[in-house]
Amino acid sequence: MSRIKQDHSRFRDIVRGKVRDNLKKYISKGELMGKQGGKAVKIPIPQIDLPRFRFSTQDGGGVGQGEGQPGDSLGSNKGQPGEEPGEGEAGQNDGEKALEVEVNIEELAEILGEALELPKIEPKGGTSIVAQKDKYTSIRSVGPDSLKHFKRTYKQALKRTISMGQFNPSAPIILPIKDDMRYRSWSTSSVPQSNAVVIYMMDVSGSMGEAQKEIVRIESFWINTWLKSQYKGIETRYIIHDASAKEVDEHTFFHTRESGGTMISSAYNLAWDIIKSDYPPSDWNIYPFHFSDGDNWSSDDTRDCISLLREHIIPASNQFSYGQVESHYGSGQFLRDLNKHFALDDQDCTLVCSEIKNKEGIVDSIKEFLGGGR
Repeated sequence: MSRIKQDHSRFRDIVRGKVRDNLKKYISKGELMGKQGGKAVKIPIPQIDLPRFRFSTQDGGGVGQGEGQPGDSLGSNKGQPGEEPGEGEAGQNDGEKALEVEVNIEELAEILGEALELPKIEPKGGTSIVAQKDKYTSIRSVGPDSLKHFKRTYKQALKRTISMGQFNPSAPIILPIKDDMRYRSWSTSSVPQSNAVVIYMMDVSGSMGEAQKEIVRIESFWINTWLKSQYKGIETRYIIHDASAKEVDEHTFFHTRESGGTMISSAYNLAWDIIKSDYPPSDWNIYPFHFSDGDNWSSDDTRDCISLLREHIIPASNQFSYGQVESHYGSGQFLRDLNKHFALDDQDCTLVCSEIKNKEGIVDSIKEFLGGGR
């Protein structure tokens, strides 16, 4: 390995260590910069000093030489433009140093798993769902007429005719024979299909403010990062609800603000419809996540939610996760209702609930959701 590769490897190890040491801060404060939708994210890494050279003119004399008074800038002499005085008061602390580095999603997921001690997920059902894709990659001398490659056949016949001295430029008639025939050939590759789906549901009623939605955005990003590292392919669906529910795209999910009441069963009904129509539980690993401040319209609607969870959604899912985001306007009653109707302390229970008081609670919430390895 060359010296530059060794240095780069050591630098990447330092960066990885810094990311791991500061990961909880990045999660709680949402310090992710750059492109999050692609295969990498940019993260600010503090306290890495990079050496650099500083050059100055040679005709200005050395330190302590030439004209000047104590306190004058080293870069200024009489008759020469010097540096302008800085603005603001002097301080005694170091300036903030941050280096923006790019970390790929796979590595970020691995660091997340190490930092939170997350177990590997054991997928159920169709974990080996793959699609067989045929791609024409080469040419061969045998094959069906439907795959005959006319250009390559003509070229081969022309080369044979010229090499045998039979080519007549004035009458360029080329007659391919059997040995000239060329056919397209293909290879079959296994392309993994999406065998896991994450269904995000969020209460967007008037009691859910921007701070609560920011918590949901940060937590869902890290949950997706981990789940993508555990599956070859994954799909994501988004549902928002107040008194009614609708499926939306990712941008709408995180930027919608409604002002109506809350009927949680509307989201659960829509999620169950999506599962029934698009994701057979025998073939798919299903992860519904619901985020709310705990308010619901009525006890009757809560009973409908409990029935939907117990009879349909939870049996079809690897795990159903409910995250209750604390809000000044939310009662938090729905979490108490879930505790009343489900044995949440039972290790076999696939309903996991988490109470998220603020951004600092995101780390513990992620571990509660993903710590079961389901």
